[in-house]
Amino acid sequence: MKAEQRDELFMREALKLARKGLGHTSPNPVVGSVIIKDGKIVGKGYHQGPGKPHAEINAIRDAGELARDGELYVTLEPCNHYGRTPPCTKAIIDAGVRRVVVGMRDPNPHVTGGGCEYLRSKNIEVVEGILERECRLINQPFIKHTTTGIPYVTLKAALTLDGRLATRTGHSKWITNSASRKYVHRLRFLSDSVCVGIGTVIADDPTLNIRLYTKGKNKKITRIVLDRFLRISENSRLVKTATVYPLWIFHGAKVDAEKKKTLQDKGAHLVEVNAHEGKLILKEILSSLGNSSINSILVEGGSRVFGSFLENELVDEVFIFFAPKILGDEKGYPLIRGGRKCEFMTDALTLHDIKMRKFAPLINNDHVKDPDIMINGRLRKELY
Repeated sequence: MKAEQRDELFMREALKLARKGLGHTSPNPVVGSVIIKDGKIVGKGYHQGPGKPHAEINAIRDAGELARDGELYVTLEPCNHYGRTPPCTKAIIDAGVRRVVVGMRDPNPHVTGGGCEYLRSKNIEVVEGILERECRLINQPFIKHTTTGIPYVTLKAALTLDGRLATRTGHSKWITNSASRKYVHRLRFLSDSVCVGIGTVIADDPTLNIRLYTKGKNKKITRIVLDRFLRISENSRLVKTATVYPLWIFHGAKVDAEKKKTLQDKGAHLVEVNAHEGKLILKEILSSLGNSSINSILVEGGSRVFGSFLENELVDEVFIFFAPKILGDEKGYPLIRGGRKCEFMTDALTLHDIKMRKFAPLINNDHVKDPDIMINGRLRKELY
C-alpha cells in the first residue's frame, strides 16, 4: 500500500471517531484521532465536549506506552495554546509520538499552522492535508463561525409535491411521515439552535425541542423566534418551557414594555434589533447569535422567514422533505413568500453536493404509506 493510501485509510478511521462528537461539542469542533504502531491502531479518541480532553489526548491515553514511536492521525491541527485544556502539542511530544498526520489546519487565523510548526520544530514529522475536504465538511458550522463570526444557517422545509407548506387554512400536520419527522429532530440535535417566525408559532404552537431523537432528549437547544411586534402569547408552549429550554425572542423597537417584562420574567431572553422595510435585519440577528457562541441555526419556517433568509443570501445548506401528496390549491402556503427576484432560470440558486434519501413511515397510522423523499444540498460551491 502506498504511503498516501495508508494515510487516507487511517484518517478515515479518525473521521469515524470525529463523527461521534456531532451534536455534543459546540462551540468546539468535532475531532477524531487514532494512534498507529506497527501498522495497527493502538489508540483511539475523539473530542466529547467543551472542557473535556481533546481527541489527541484521549487517543494517547488509550494507547498508553504504545504511543511512543507511534504515528498520530488527527482530523484537525493539534492546538498549541492554553484554552480550557493544556496544548495538545505538549502531550504529543511527551508521549514520544514520531509522526503526526493532520487532516486540516486550525481555521482560527490567529493560531493556524502554529501546532504543526511547533511539532516540526521538535523534530516530529508532520504531514498535512490528508482528506482535508472531508475533515472540513464535518466542521462547517465551526469553521464558518470561527472565520466570519456568524452561525452556519441550514434551512429545513416539508413540502407537498406542488411546493406547499400548508393548506389555505394554515393546516400542516402532518405533511411528512413519522420517519421524516424523526430525522428532523436529529437535525435539531446536530444544531445549536432552531428558528421560526411568529406566524409559525401562532399557527402551530410548537415546542421546538428534541423529542423524537433519543440521543438528543437532554440537549438544551436554543429556540429562536423572530417576532417584530412581540405577538407571542405568554401561554404558548415556547414561553411555558422557557426555563427548561433557552428561548430567544428577537423583536423590533416598538413593543409593549409590560409584555416584554412579562416574557423576561417567564425566562425568555429578548433581543431588540433594527428593522428594514418591515423586516427584522437578519444579519444583526446572526451576529448576536454568533457573539453568544452559537455556531449553527436550523431555520424551520415559515415561508416569509425562508424568503428573507434566501433574499439576503444567508442560507448555507437546505434539507427539503417532499411528501407524495399534491394539494392542487393555489391558495396553499408556498415554500417562499417574498424572497429573491428571478427573471431567468440562470438566476436560480443551485445546490451542490446533493444527497437524496427516502423515508418510509415508522408507524401504521400515517396518512400515506409511501415514502417521503429528502433532498439535501449546500448553496455554497466551496466549503468554508
